Amino acid sequence: MILCCGEALIDMLPRETASGENAFAPHAGGAVFNTAIALGRLGAPVQFFSGLSSDLFGTILQDQLRASGVDASVAALSDRPTTLAFVTLTNGHASYAFYDENTAGRMLTPDDLPDTQANALFFGGISLVVEPCAAAYEALMLREASRAVTMIDPNIRPGFIKDEAAYRARLDRMLAVADIIKTSDEDLAWLTGSDDAAALRAKTGAAVVLLTRGADGVTVVTKDASFDVPALKADVVDTVGAGDTFSAGFLANLEVQGLLTKSAITGAGQDALTRATAFGARVAAITVSRAGANPPWASEL
Repeated sequence: MILCCGEALIDMLPRETASGENAFAPHAGGAVFNTAIALGRLGAPVQFFSGLSSDLFGTILQDQLRASGVDASVAALSDRPTTLAFVTLTNGHASYAFYDENTAGRMLTPDDLPDTQANALFFGGISLVVEPCAAAYEALMLREASRAVTMIDPNIRPGFIKDEAAYRARLDRMLAVADIIKTSDEDLAWLTGSDDAAALRAKTGAAVVLLTRGADGVTVVTKDASFDVPALKADVVDTVGAGDTFSAGFLANLEVQGLLTKSAITGAGQDALTRATAFGARVAAITVSRAGANPPWASEL
């Protein structure tokens, strides 16, 4: 079982009405939510832990999880509002304006943490930025890291960060116990001031660092090797959810290969990691070829 831990929100995506007026359409989203949805659609055993609302938008999120085969029974339900993210697109690349005060997701606390026997846990996104939910997710990762495989994708949104020092300190603590770190080239530059994924792996001790570089593919770094896996060509509509889907594909393939244990991921070789990375790139290529975070089903591959 893979437990995805992080935000679920509504992406308000830009649209144009029939009369030519600008509008926004609500779509279920959130970085970790997208990863959970993609895992479910790929047929991986997956649960989702977050703070979910009982409001209109929260119902949309719960319905989407259920329809995609994701078990959300461990989520913390409340009547607080759902986080909204208004999206603008420039040349296909997304930027976000978040409305997150006092929401069901943000107000998650360590008291809400579930008991879990999942063999892998995934963390990331804006849920690691704000209190009190960031402290809850950190506590869960630190609690489970000695037992289960942990993966983190910081998915950094600089405009959402209010206390950079506290955020960097939290990421340092979580990265230090992660088995798998996925980072974009932009995120790596923000984290370290360089493009050296090997240095990040050496600093954290992670078994695997995945550096995604868009159309230029993925660099995979382990203790013993560094190698590139090419991206698949795609007619890009937008990049919403691309990295989230890649993470799901990578984890789903590791699950199929039987590599989601502490010992197995530490000893994973280049061939196995290449297969997992290539599968992640394959499902991400489908996601970018259509609007919004709409990851593929296993039947589409």
